[in-house]
Amino acid sequence: MTSPDYQALLDATVTRVKPLLAQGKVADYIPALAEVAQQQYAIALVTNDGQCFYAGDSEARFTIQSVSKVMTLTLALQRYGETLWQRVGKEPSGTAFNSLTQLEFEHGIPRNPFINAGAIVTCDALFSRLSAPIHSMLEAFRIQAGNSKIIIDKKVANSEYEHRHRNAAMAHLMKSFGNFDNQVDEVLRAYFSYCAIELNALELAKAYSYLSNHGFCQFSKQQLLTARQTKQLNSLLFTSGLYDAAGDFAYRVGMPGKSGVSGTIVAVVPGKFTVAVWSPGLDKVGNSIAGIAALEYLSMQLDVCAF
Repeated sequence: MTSPDYQALLDATVTRVKPLLAQGKVADYIPALAEVAQQQYAIALVTNDGQCFYAGDSEARFTIQSVSKVMTLTLALQRYGETLWQRVGKEPSGTAFNSLTQLEFEHGIPRNPFINAGAIVTCDALFSRLSAPIHSMLEAFRIQAGNSKIIIDKKVANSEYEHRHRNAAMAHLMKSFGNFDNQVDEVLRAYFSYCAIELNALELAKAYSYLSNHGFCQFSKQQLLTARQTKQLNSLLFTSGLYDAAGDFAYRVGMPGKSGVSGTIVAVVPGKFTVAVWSPGLDKVGNSIAGIAALEYLSMQLDVCAF
């Protein structure tokens, strides 16, 4: 069977999304993110046999924001396995990513590891097992993306920390229910540092290439998760990776995916490829308008079957 012309498809997305780049708005509740120029777009795709394709503003670097939550979960699963699910659920939330009401109602157990409360409690779990939690996360991205110079954008991390109050409220609420072990501010420093890791689209696709390859990263030559764990993680991405827009994304794109408010989305076709897209203009629920349109186009052209 002839392989798809991935490069031609990625090039075509640049033309297709160009009219969309002025739509939506950049995230402005974090002042440092509000400074990002909106009309930018980059896409990269990494196949399971190691081929790399990219188009658009391929050199542009951006903070990955909530896309980091996938790596947080990966590192936590490495250390806790199934016992992690005693502290965080596996169900779609159906509410905003930063909801306090649901957390209160469900006694401090977040619905899933991709809403803020779930990622923060997963970060707390990691904090208990890692002597240098920020450095460990940064090194994971450096090794898997193949770039030892990947950094944390401290301006963005500090800006998020300064506006931490709602996330701190979630952490303290979980602590009141006995589901938080470490100092809240220390864990939040790590959490915001993870969100502020800065990559380009190709590095991001490489870093998450294990999601399409049974847990094996061909760039670091590491088995990060078992094949079963990888399948389970992709299932969670499919149901919960785009918060309360996960159903629409599944319907339009049909891939497991995770978005971030920087305009980043990582999506996966298990057994075939991982794709990363970035464009800062967001829709009303905080997902990249051009990014979703590009992934929808790819899905249609490739007749994607996610599982």
